[in-house]
Amino acid sequence: MQIKANSVDYLSKLPDDRREMIEALRKVILKNIDKPFEEGLQYGMVGYYLPHSVYPDGYHCDPEKPLPFASIGSQKNNISLYLFCVYLNPEIQAWFVEEWKKTGKRLDMGKSCIRIKKLEDIPLPLIGKLFKRIKAKAFIKSYEAGRTKPKTSKPTKKKPTKKTTKNQPIKKVATKKTAKNQPIKKVATKKKSPSTKRTRDRLQN
Repeated sequence: MQIKANSVDYLSKLPDDRREMIEALRKVILKNIDKPFEEGLQYGMVGYYLPHSVYPDGYHCDPEKPLPFASIGSQKNNISLYLFCVYLNPEIQAWFVEEWKKTGKRLDMGKSCIRIKKLEDIPLPLIGKLFKRIKAKAFIKSYEAGRTKPKTSKPTKKKPTKKTTKNQPIKKVATKKTAKNQPIKKVATKKKSPSTKRTRDRLQN
């Protein structure tokens, strides 16, 4: 385990209570972490990572940086313990959460971040077990498996089609009908002239 001076410089600038909490975490982590990991200042915090000499590809979000494993940071209202190693492995996460609950201490945890306000809130033996349990090779395997996991495609939304609602009244086209009792129009006929009538009477006689 390589310990770089910049981590110690970072701690010297912290208030006494914060430094005491981080030093307690560092002590148990350094005692139990796998040898290929290194400690140094990363993302403005005390970090634990796989150096490029062990994992040349580095962190995919920024390949120039080594692959992060865990880190400890002093935030505004608490000490934060970031466990990237737990976030990548659901089985380890389930085990860790269950073991923490058994200690009777309150767990304030997000996806990978544990927020700690007092040293008494940290089950240090469990932190030691966690770092001892995850080996560098297993961590790389979990990291690469998470990166190559296929993305699930979203179902294509179908355009709504216009459907006829059940029991919907059918509109009738209005037709022109003859009303009942409507008077029949008489067609005008041409009247015969009187001269034509007299001519016909003579022929009959």
